[in-house]
Amino acid sequence: MTRTSRFWGIVPAAGVGKRMQSDRPKQYLELAGTPVIEHTLTRLLSTGIFEAIAVAVSTEDPYWPDLKISRHPAIVTTPGGKERADSVLSGLNSLRDRATDEDWVLVHDAARPCITAEDMNKLIDHLTAEDVGGILALPSHDTLKHVRENRIAGTLDRSHVWRALTPQMFRYGLLKKALEAAQGNPAVTDEASALELAGFHPRIVEGRPDNIKITRPEDLALAQFYLEQQ
Repeated sequence: MTRTSRFWGIVPAAGVGKRMQSDRPKQYLELAGTPVIEHTLTRLLSTGIFEAIAVAVSTEDPYWPDLKISRHPAIVTTPGGKERADSVLSGLNSLRDRATDEDWVLVHDAARPCITAEDMNKLIDHLTAEDVGGILALPSHDTLKHVRENRIAGTLDRSHVWRALTPQMFRYGLLKKALEAAQGNPAVTDEASALELAGFHPRIVEGRPDNIKITRPEDLALAQFYLEQQ
C-alpha cells in the first residue's frame, strides 16, 4: 500500500518501574545484553515509517544520555512528566513545529520491546482511512471478575473485553487536544481513554500476543524468549 500520510512516534519513558524491584527503571534493564528501551526504539526505527520519534524521559535520568540510540538523528529527547499523559503531551509539544494536525502519531510503551513491524504495518493499514484512529489490542480469553474489597462482585462478559496494547495511533491534532482537555484526570491511563473522554470511539485492531509489556522481573525472561522466537 502506498502511504501519503506522515507518521511520528512518541515513547513515554519517564516511569520508575517500582514493581520490578530493581536498581533502575525497567526500560534500562538488560534484555539479551541490551537495554529494553534500545530494543524498543530499534524496532520502531527499523520500519522506516517515522519522520521522528520523541522520547520523553525524566529530567534526572542518568541512563538515557549514555545510550548511543539517544543520539540517533530521528530521535528527539523531551522532558517526561509525572504521569504517562504528561509525557505524551510533552512529546507532542516537542513535534509541534514539524507535525500537522492531520499527521498520525503512534504512541508506544518503552517497555514493549517485542513489537513487530508486522503489527505496526497492520495497525497503520487498518487506520489510515479513519478520522480518529485506534489501538492494537487483544481479546480476553480469561474469565474476568469484578472485585470489591478482595471479594468477587460479579463476572464480566469477556466477549466484550479487550486488553489494550501499544502502539496507539491517532491524529496529531485530535490527540493533543484530547490530552490537554484531560490533564489531571486519573481515568486517563492510555491515549485511547483520553479520546473516549472527548466522546470518540477509537477502533480496535487485533495485535500479536507476544507484544508484552515488561512489568515484573519474570517478564524479562519471557521477552527474551519471544525475541529469540521472532
